[in-house]
Amino acid sequence: MDVMASSGIPRPCSIADTLGVIGEKYSLLVLREVLFGVNRFDSIVRNIGAPRDVLAARLRRLADAGVLEKKLYNERPARYEYHATAVGRELRPVLLMLKEWGDRHLADVPPLVWEHSCGADLDPAIMCRACGEQVRTADLTPRFQVPGWTAQGAS
Repeated sequence: MDVMASSGIPRPCSIADTLGVIGEKYSLLVLREVLFGVNRFDSIVRNIGAPRDVLAARLRRLADAGVLEKKLYNERPARYEYHATAVGRELRPVLLMLKEWGDRHLADVPPLVWEHSCGADLDPAIMCRACGEQVRTADLTPRFQVPGWTAQGAS
C-alpha cells in the first residue's frame, strides 16, 4: 500500500472538486436548461421539477462558482435571468456525454436528439486534441502530478 493511501488523505482529484460544484442532480439540470436558453427562475423550476428553495440554492452556488451569471431583467420586484459564463459553456460536452450514456443505457427511446450542423445526428466522442484520434480507455495511461499517489489498488 502506498504512503498517501494509507494516510487516510483522499486522493487529490479534479473530478471530486468538480462534483463539489456541479455534482447535485439539480445543478446539472439547471445547466441543461440554461444551455437550452431557458434563463428565468420560473421556467427553470417548471422544467426541472426542483423545489423552489433547492433551485435558488443551486443557482446561487453555480453563480458563486462562476458557472452562471445573474442578469437583472426587472427592478421591482428584482428578477434575474441566469446565463452560462464561458466556464459554464465548457460543461456542454460533459452534458452531451451524460445524455449519450443515458440514451444508450437507460432510455427506451432517446427523448432528445441533437442534430449537428452537418445534418447528421450528433454522436459525441472525446478526441485527442494533439493527434485527432478518438480516445479509448485502452489508450490512456495515468500520470500522477501529485507525489505519493499511484493507480495501483491497495492490498
